[in-house]
Amino acid sequence: MTLIQAETIITELLKPIFAYTRKRCATPEDAEDLTQEIILRLFRILPKHDELADSERYCWTVVHNMLSNYYRKKEKSGFGVMTDDIADNIDLYNNFEQREIEQKLQIEIAYLSKTQRQVVIMYYYDNLKQQQIADKLGISLNMVKWHLYEAKNDLKRSIDTMRNNNELKFNPIKFDGIGCNGSTGTLGHISNFLRSSLSQNILYAVRNEAFSINEIADMLGVSPVYIESEAEFLTENCFLIKTGKKYISNCLIDIASNELTQLSEEMYEKAAGLLAPELFDVLNSQIKLGQDGIICPRDDQNFAMWSIFPYVAAFSGEELMPNEISFEQTTVIRPDGGQNICNCSILPSYVNPPKYWESMKNMNGPCWNSSEKFLLWLVDTEWSGNRVGDYNSTVGRDFLYLNRFFNGDKLSKDELAHLISRGYFKHEQSKISEEISLQIVWLKGKTAKERLIKIGDEIKRKYHEQLQKLKELYVRTVMENTPPHLKTMQKFGLQYIFYSDGWFLIHCLKNLVNSGRLKLPTEDQKQSLTAISVTDE
Repeated sequence: MTLIQAETIITELLKPIFAYTRKRCATPEDAEDLTQEIILRLFRILPKHDELADSERYCWTVVHNMLSNYYRKKEKSGFGVMTDDIADNIDLYNNFEQREIEQKLQIEIAYLSKTQRQVVIMYYYDNLKQQQIADKLGISLNMVKWHLYEAKNDLKRSIDTMRNNNELKFNPIKFDGIGCNGSTGTLGHISNFLRSSLSQNILYAVRNEAFSINEIADMLGVSPVYIESEAEFLTENCFLIKTGKKYISNCLIDIASNELTQLSEEMYEKAAGLLAPELFDVLNSQIKLGQDGIICPRDDQNFAMWSIFPYVAAFSGEELMPNEISFEQTTVIRPDGGQNICNCSILPSYVNPPKYWESMKNMNGPCWNSSEKFLLWLVDTEWSGNRVGDYNSTVGRDFLYLNRFFNGDKLSKDELAHLISRGYFKHEQSKISEEISLQIVWLKGKTAKERLIKIGDEIKRKYHEQLQKLKELYVRTVMENTPPHLKTMQKFGLQYIFYSDGWFLIHCLKNLVNSGRLKLPTEDQKQSLTAISVTDE
């Protein structure tokens, strides 16, 4: 074959080869580098062949082999490891060269479901065709493909777990999010306990399985002396559970994957599309500010909806919410008086950030404090002021002063100044008068609250079956990836999907802003936005 003939063949395949590598490489830069290496290799070897029965097929064989080498290099380096599905024509073991990993893989196969295990063994060990497997197991061809796909993902996650634990010595993880479901104690937010890289990596190392101090120290490449004192601190504060000489995490650590991200996005986008426009339109048409106990500064309908919509979206339909697991069953009571579930999240570099990820970083809440006759409900978003912060030292104080105000107590100048700085009140002074007015939405009396919640109840009931179906696959996938000892804790949090659920509220608010239903607040409204006071008068 002449060089000109080789160039013709390579030119025709250049775009398809790049498209193929782009889908299978960790980064666009890797895809470009790999494509360049493939082209150079083809230019070197094609002219050496006088006759090729199928030159295109030969070229694609070179592509597959070089892609396999790419995977091997990534596995050895430990950086930028692929998590997308392996191409069907690449053997499952291409990424798992080391004997240690092969042994781990064989162990993990034993933990697959019975059908998945049979499919994997028949396909990879017995070399049966997918249709043959379908015939033998009495299932459809599509089911065989589905089981293979699911099994590959499960096995790769298991292998990644082992590899990531080994990487902790030189590539420690960092939590992208630390939150809690419940109340904080005297030592403040959960993040105060988990600020150090050491504490985060200890929790990560034992998230699925219990290990001893020495085993954790070996994973992290740190002296056991440091691990021992930190593990004792985390155990005292109930973030670790100690059994004998081994420790295991007592926190939910969610590691994002492209699969879960896609499921989550689709679920919330569809749910918000179903619920948000109709709930907003009905509320907006039936709310009469200044009447029926609904008080709003300056009778601003748009401002009112910024608070009323998320409040109703979060609280309505609670009789439809699954409540198999109670708060008391799953929460941890910590020595400082906090009662909560610790939630940590990791977004690996090879995973695409979820839609509205940046918006979610500014999300705090929903949060609420209540007494016999008064409730304060808050959610912080990218559109509102930052009021939640350290819930114990800020919102707790807000609630105390507001509760006294609604009980008719006279507040001191300092107390009023605090509430004004936090956006709950506004101080206006003229030459002839001085006025302090409430700047958040006020639902005055049980009737006002119940009327709004009833509107939400009816709409959520209308779409209940559709909402349940939307979350089934996501919930199942999350539970499958949750360690056995934390499944009850995880299940409790999943009950709140489409209720007091930050991701749901963000998707709903984005839907309303993007559709023009909600107008953006003015600068002076932000500090008072998305807050509601409810009094039972």
